[in-house]
Amino acid sequence: MLKWLGISAIIIALDLYSKHLIESVFTYGEHLVVTPYFDLVLFYNPGAAFSFLAGAGGWQRLFFSAFAVVASGVIVHLLRRHPQKKLFCLALGLILGGALGNLYDRLTLGHVVDFLYFHYRSFYWPAFNVADSAIFCGVVLLLWDELKKPAK
Repeated sequence: MLKWLGISAIIIALDLYSKHLIESVFTYGEHLVVTPYFDLVLFYNPGAAFSFLAGAGGWQRLFFSAFAVVASGVIVHLLRRHPQKKLFCLALGLILGGALGNLYDRLTLGHVVDFLYFHYRSFYWPAFNVADSAIFCGVVLLLWDELKKPAK
């Protein structure tokens, strides 16, 4: 289980360090065009994915924080119960690291720092961060792990 918690710790460290770097260089809303399809930005998201409930008046901070704490407990329990399932545990480790990285932001800042901004012509993907990327990758791995199981 330490291996999977170590992966979570690496995700948390990368997430917090990358957010610190962006906040030390950028002012809120500032863009740096890196490629025709990618910018570095500094945005704050008080909601969840895609700014879900961002304008809900503040209660969402407690809700998403509590959800992250409960989900983290469930993930640690699952890591203990299924240590032999490597892909499953890797996925959970990524999700745990991402959840705790964003939880840290919510508890200390009141919002999540986002800075990766992809776009194509007039289509813009909502800004995200390392923690969000780890959660996404973890979910994809969970789906892959489930789909590769033989049918019953």
